[in-house]
Amino acid sequence: MRVSELIGSRKEVYSISEETTVMDAAKYLREKQVRSVGVLDGTGRLAGVVSQSDISDKVAAENKCPAWMKVSEIMSRDLLTVSPDMTFEESLRAMEQHGVYHLLILDTQKRYRGMLSVSDLLKVLAADSKGRADLLESYMFPAR
Repeated sequence: MRVSELIGSRKEVYSISEETTVMDAAKYLREKQVRSVGVLDGTGRLAGVVSQSDISDKVAAENKCPAWMKVSEIMSRDLLTVSPDMTFEESLRAMEQHGVYHLLILDTQKRYRGMLSVSDLLKVLAADSKGRADLLESYMFPAR
């Protein structure tokens, strides 16, 4: 199975502009019920990613004003991207090797096509083999 098959049925790609305020980004994440979103520059190219943890760690925890800050000030710029042709196994390996929960998908023209999350991969594993899904889930969400 390839990344394109994993995201094929999606109707919407969630993204915001790098000029979006942190407050509006937080509202967008809540509205769309996602943990992170791609940030596009003025030309529509992927410039970064902003997550709930970026907002809590870089804004709320430092007592900064989210209404005045732009996401470009807090977004992650060191991006791990994949192509739609990448396999399920390669995606899973990339997440594990880099300790990330999302992979940013760029097509051959470097256009942003969305994110592949660990939840997406868990769904495939669950459908394929309940035992392997339980193992991955215990790795991702260890008991405390």
